[in-house]
Amino acid sequence: MKEQEPSVRVKNFHEVPLGFTVENAKMEANRCLQCKKPGCVPCCPVNIQIPDFIKLITEDKFVEASKLIKENNLFPSICGRVCPQEDQCEKGCVLKKQGVIGIGKLEKFVGDYERKNAQVVPPAIKPPTGKKVAIVGSGPSGLACAADLAREGHDVTVFEAFHKPGGVLLYGIPEFRLPKEIVTSEISLLEKMGVKIQCNVVIGKLDSIDDLFANGFHSVFIGTGAGLPTFMGIEGESLNGVYSANEYLTRSNLMKAYRFPEYDTPIHSGRRVAVVGGGNVAMDSVRTALRLGAEVAYIIYRRTISEITARQEEIHHTQQEGAEFMLLTSPKRYIGNNQGWVEGVECQKMELGTPDSSGRRRPVPIPNSEFILPIDCAVVAIGNGANPLVQATTPGLKTRKGGYIEVTPETLETTRKGVFAGGDIVTGAATVIHAMSAGRLAAKKMHIRLTSGS
Repeated sequence: MKEQEPSVRVKNFHEVPLGFTVENAKMEANRCLQCKKPGCVPCCPVNIQIPDFIKLITEDKFVEASKLIKENNLFPSICGRVCPQEDQCEKGCVLKKQGVIGIGKLEKFVGDYERKNAQVVPPAIKPPTGKKVAIVGSGPSGLACAADLAREGHDVTVFEAFHKPGGVLLYGIPEFRLPKEIVTSEISLLEKMGVKIQCNVVIGKLDSIDDLFANGFHSVFIGTGAGLPTFMGIEGESLNGVYSANEYLTRSNLMKAYRFPEYDTPIHSGRRVAVVGGGNVAMDSVRTALRLGAEVAYIIYRRTISEITARQEEIHHTQQEGAEFMLLTSPKRYIGNNQGWVEGVECQKMELGTPDSSGRRRPVPIPNSEFILPIDCAVVAIGNGANPLVQATTPGLKTRKGGYIEVTPETLETTRKGVFAGGDIVTGAATVIHAMSAGRLAAKKMHIRLTSGS
């Protein structure tokens, strides 16, 4: 798949991969062996019938291929872009020596083709059941849950705290990885299915879960995600110019700070930017910093490149675009000037010791290895915690360490009858497709409960 050249794309926020042409897509699809027992399908969290949609591509039935995917996943253009296929469906492909089939690229192709070349028709909806369901949060798990419940004929309302729906798809993933017009387009399909979306509604503040039941809802799904910023608790984190990745990316993505002053959201871009962390969010942050005009942008990570948790594609793109990786390095404190702005970070070199609970070798500080790195902006991207609002205002809703909601794994029902939860608010930060899988499982169990009368 062709991409924007690094020297060009680092100066804009347009999508980096340019997408398959029809010819490219057919050539790739024709490589598929159409295995009798495909290894790719069991590796897909939502069980897309991958060989079947690929076969339709070889027959020039691109719209039909997209519709087939939508039987299990209503958002092919989104998932084709952001899912870690290398660790999921493509991991099960037998063509490892020859190069696995680009399943994600083909999914993106057919989703885009349908959106651009055909009238997108919503899936069939069963007759109304008379049951009302509230979905709290419009991220991947909430959207997937809403879609499946709407198909079953339930009256579904999604409540979103922000002014636009999409959750992490909108505020967390940059435009150059996931154009927001695609998120908006795929969410609009839900509305065509009859799903009502109410924005600027903070459940846990404006209304509680108990209020939703009092207002006539028969069941509730909580998909509020893990959007609570995490910091290291070191000196200087309150200085101006030190951001959580949540704020930094939300300002840029959802609130369009990269188009200031056309959009009135300021952001301190910085000339020398340090991003702390090694996940996808860290890569998104440092690539955003470069596009906002940083002359130098660092990834500060306390392990080696082998332990970085970001997707290989993300790491590759970040390196191509000129970010500097400061590996086996950890911040000790941020240093500020007389005006309260960050002007440096004191770091310490690390070495790897014995494995920790994650199975990765634990970073150990090297004595007397401290040094000061001049910076004027820092972004802390070391993970997130559970959004706490719903839990704090819902009596009887049991949580576990970190504030994550406890559920019965087989049903995703919480300790409150009729209240289900899924996605990052249950598991902690995970992938978009795993959150969607949880939303679908919850929808299935909620439908059984709603129609059985129990």
